[in-house]
Amino acid sequence: MSVPAARLGDLGRILATWITSVLALAFAAAVLPGLKFSSFPQLLLAAAATLVVGALVRPLLVVASAAVGWLAVLLLAVLGQAVILALTLTLIPGVEADSFWVVLAAAWIAAAAATVVAWLCTSGTPEAFTAALVRRTRRRRQEVKDPEAPGVIFVQLDGVPFPVMQWQLLAATLPTVGRWIRNDGYRLVEWTPVLPPTTPASQLGILHGRIDGVPAFRWYDRQLGRVLVANRAADATEIERRASDGRGLLADGGVSISNLFSGDAERAMLTMSKMQLARGTADTRRRVAWYLARPDGFAGSFFGALAEIGRERFEARRQRRRDVQPRQHRGWLFAGMRAVTNVVLRDLNTALVAEEMIRGTRVVYVDYVDYDEVAHHAGALRPESLAALDRLDHVLACLEAVAAAAPRRYRLVVLSDHGQSQGAIFADKYGVDLAAVCSQLTTARVEAVEQSVEGWGRVNGLLADLSGADTNTGRMANGAAQRVQRHSAPPEVTAGSELVVLGSGNLGLVYAASERRLTMEDITDRWPPLIPGLVNHEGISFIAVLSSEYGPLAVGPDGVNQLSDGKVTGEDPLAPFGPLVRADLLRAASMPEAPDLYVNSSVDPDSGEVSAFEGLVGSHGGLGGWQGRGLLLAPSDLVIPDKPIRGADELHRVLVGYLEQLGQRSGITRDAAEV
Repeated sequence: MSVPAARLGDLGRILATWITSVLALAFAAAVLPGLKFSSFPQLLLAAAATLVVGALVRPLLVVASAAVGWLAVLLLAVLGQAVILALTLTLIPGVEADSFWVVLAAAWIAAAAATVVAWLCTSGTPEAFTAALVRRTRRRRQEVKDPEAPGVIFVQLDGVPFPVMQWQLLAATLPTVGRWIRNDGYRLVEWTPVLPPTTPASQLGILHGRIDGVPAFRWYDRQLGRVLVANRAADATEIERRASDGRGLLADGGVSISNLFSGDAERAMLTMSKMQLARGTADTRRRVAWYLARPDGFAGSFFGALAEIGRERFEARRQRRRDVQPRQHRGWLFAGMRAVTNVVLRDLNTALVAEEMIRGTRVVYVDYVDYDEVAHHAGALRPESLAALDRLDHVLACLEAVAAAAPRRYRLVVLSDHGQSQGAIFADKYGVDLAAVCSQLTTARVEAVEQSVEGWGRVNGLLADLSGADTNTGRMANGAAQRVQRHSAPPEVTAGSELVVLGSGNLGLVYAASERRLTMEDITDRWPPLIPGLVNHEGISFIAVLSSEYGPLAVGPDGVNQLSDGKVTGEDPLAPFGPLVRADLLRAASMPEAPDLYVNSSVDPDSGEVSAFEGLVGSHGGLGGWQGRGLLLAPSDLVIPDKPIRGADELHRVLVGYLEQLGQRSGITRDAAEV
């Protein structure tokens, strides 16, 4: 009788792990004089005992770390292997270790050697990680009450433009997505995120069905008298509070993972609007502890992060050597941040989604920021950005494999929240930033908030949600999260500031530091050169301003568009952006949260390149280029409307329709829910 394939696979994995442990311990004994094995059989026995003791001890370490907080989760990865190895060595007679520090060093060496061997065995592919998640799914899958009802996994590929996805499919560099379209009937369509095309506005619309109230990634809140930044926990909580009606996309038994907003999910992990720095979630810590307790989990992420840092430094140097233009400085700080977002956070997100599929969760929404993070600093079409998209294709293959082993059938729906445009940084191209331009035109005291903070929010979110409560380690983790938050926080608007200038991609926001919005007439009276100076700057295509007489206006160097009725005097400044942009700009300029002046950078008519007011060569937030071109990829049985999808609120209705089509939303009434 033949042995089942699954059993043969398990035996093969045990054998490979045992051989790897033997080699790792032999290498550790060779380089550490304080660790000795008197015979080769002892080495073989020690490697086997390490496997057995590890299987017994790791679950206890997971429980302990989840109970005492985030720092214990981190220490588990470092000390856990040493504890297991120390217990193993005490069981083997004749094995000598001079001290605990020798054991700790041996554990690190063993983990490094095991990772190298595992990488060589798998040719550096993510199949081993996928196999581990699939095995865990099959082993721990739970029965669900309604297995006939399909679940949905919404996967957000942050910042991927529709044309980039199209081109990569034509180049056959995305085998998973290509197979879905070719063999499974998936449909890829474009949708339009309206102004501003940025994650807070789009994700609020997708998850909560509201696109108003968010004029940019960050803005000056007149009511609070300070700058709101969407990826700060307290600010995300306030933004969601204003928008939520209790009937978000995830309200009926859904889970939010690694998002800015929760979609009214019952449970949320690594989600900004649900984080409280005083207390992390024990459920998240338990799951992360399981992940880090496995050698292939922590060691894979740790050495993968080191490889990502090396890859980033090589790619940055390659850009400099080839004098690639446009480009920006990419230092060690970004390299470390990229390692967190594109390795640690990506693997952790995948493990968390897999855990939800094990439980049979009906709907999950998860955000992968890999492409967006790299494209911001390298450019939307640069090789490293496209390579990040290729690695996300592997993630989709992993989720597909886990879904096949889950207790209910799952539909995988892929979308992006916005696109990405490329171009030289405004300050580099014109020798002065927007705040300085405003200062020169007005001689006013200007508060500038133009540094990029998007990546810092992800790091802070990871720290915050893994923090423990009422323990020394929890307080230390809270302190680390708060330090990161302070580092990335915008400066407070100081007394005496007259103008607050913010950059959000190639969209600039200019606020008078007052409790009411100034009209064009107010601005002209107070700072006569400001509006003419901005619209005639070669790096600015138009400004939007509220007139007390004519309502919202788009003003360019050679003409004015009266947004309420489309009446144009002179040359229409919105003509290069298409006929539908006027309505989008009218809505944005009419919001109470809108700045006194919206400033859109110039757009190259041939290349579509824009100039970000932040220090980024890949950007989104305004008009021009591919930043307003999102994508939606859905299975053949889920209906995609024939008419174009314009606005994240419209996309929200499409996605809610998917849930209703699959028999979900049973706990949601058509009436407004109590919030």
